[in-house]
Amino acid sequence: MADVDAPWVERFLQQLWLQEGLANATQQAYRRDLAFLSQWLQQQHGQQAIQQTEASLLSCDRASLHAMLEARVQQGYHHRSNARLLSSLRRFFRQARELGWRAEDPTALLESPRAARPLPNSLSESDVEQLLAAATGDEALSLRDRAMLELMYASGLRVSELVGLPLGQLSLRQGVLRVIGKGNKERLVPMGEEAVAWLTRYLDQARPELLEGQPAEAVFVSRRGAALTRQAFWYRIKHYAKLAGLRSSLSPHSLRHAFATHLLNHGADLRSLQLLLGHSDLGTTQIYTFVARERLKALHERHHPRG
Repeated sequence: MADVDAPWVERFLQQLWLQEGLANATQQAYRRDLAFLSQWLQQQHGQQAIQQTEASLLSCDRASLHAMLEARVQQGYHHRSNARLLSSLRRFFRQARELGWRAEDPTALLESPRAARPLPNSLSESDVEQLLAAATGDEALSLRDRAMLELMYASGLRVSELVGLPLGQLSLRQGVLRVIGKGNKERLVPMGEEAVAWLTRYLDQARPELLEGQPAEAVFVSRRGAALTRQAFWYRIKHYAKLAGLRSSLSPHSLRHAFATHLLNHGADLRSLQLLLGHSDLGTTQIYTFVARERLKALHERHHPRG
């Protein structure tokens, strides 16, 4: 910690101890956080990145704090660590203003930069075609798997909604299915001609063979006549991804992401996509706009003469 800051930090900690009787561990945490900022300010001042006559806690401004937090994000600090640090700084600067050590609180209205939200891993349209084509053959299991893959890509179902889909919620004639999603909310989802065709073939040929006369409510069943589990479908996805030469990290949710991304790429609006996916909050759906945007940027860079 810079010599100019050490006395003020100690006065701050004494005030807190008198007011609240802070535990030693808590005092040490405050001291570490304030020392971090003090040292960062000194380093930046030495590099003349911060234009001020003195680099100290009592002369630190909001721009400097924001730059420090942004630097921590770039360095990979977890957003919780940054939030905890900012909490300590808020406490110090609030106290400094109240005691007249400085005129204003630079942490007022300052938000901790959030970690970038990870973009969902999606498949290109050609990737999906390769995956679907890998599930070939007239065997009952192959027909079932192809129908499941086609339906998931055509409807954007969650894997739990797919494996738990009952026959009574499927209307091949109308080309729609009724889904009971999260929060027991119901939505109608179109399936598309290709998915309907594969479902019809599966229901007519493969499902009776798998059931061997046993009754079952689920659309997609195993050889034992029970509803297929999420784990089993995950295993089948991995199997076909390997056959298609796709990445090993592929999961059932990858098809849901592909459904959403490809619809946006072809002009679907966000509100319609929210209804199809069954998201209660439009903010959850908005992540796909970033996926589509990143793909368009990559496309531009790859093919535009001045990209």
